[in-house]
Amino acid sequence: MSDFLANSAFFGLFLTLATFCFSIVVYQKTKFFLFSPLLLSSALCIASLVLFRIPYESYKEGATIIHSMLTPVTVALAVPLYKQFQKLKENWVAILVGIMGGIVANAISIFVLCLLFKIGHTEYVSLLPKSITTAIALAITEQNGGIVSVTILMVTISGNIANIFAVQLARLFRITEPVAKGVAIGTSGHALGTARALQMGEVEGSMSGLSIAVCGVLTVVVLPFFVGLIK
Repeated sequence: MSDFLANSAFFGLFLTLATFCFSIVVYQKTKFFLFSPLLLSSALCIASLVLFRIPYESYKEGATIIHSMLTPVTVALAVPLYKQFQKLKENWVAILVGIMGGIVANAISIFVLCLLFKIGHTEYVSLLPKSITTAIALAITEQNGGIVSVTILMVTISGNIANIFAVQLARLFRITEPVAKGVAIGTSGHALGTARALQMGEVEGSMSGLSIAVCGVLTVVVLPFFVGLIK
């Protein structure tokens, strides 16, 4: 059975779609935030691979088509942004300041925590780009001699936290302005957070999608200053 599934060309695709569709149904029935479709489907995929002893490489090969759709889907985020272009024109200063504030706050918090826990330079530079999109984060890590696997893990964790807790955190800090919600989610949670922002509203989703791109570009400019703070 395991060999049959592992050798199936579309097993990864089927498993991903099946678990995600099931997770959507569970979330719609329960409305429990920890049953977020993204989190639950990931857990079910992992459990299935462990249960049937299927190598990750086999699953990845079957799910390649989903991975290849990441770039066009990201580009498609420009559509809701275009529809909300007037919001962008009216709030561009606040949006830019908000994104820059998120970048600096992220870098300072990591710097302070690394000092407190005496974390070395290699791990420090691997943690710095945790809140931006994976492609840019990996390039920054490799350029500064960091550990790619650590960066991937932290980018994934940051995105999942934004995806799962975005609504609760907005309520906790009484953030009601849709533009502010979108900027905060996109700046801290990249594409995974944006998926949740799109569910919250079109304005939140478009501002979050914008923040992914702007945050990535500004991070490349700002992070070199922080990289050398821990040797």
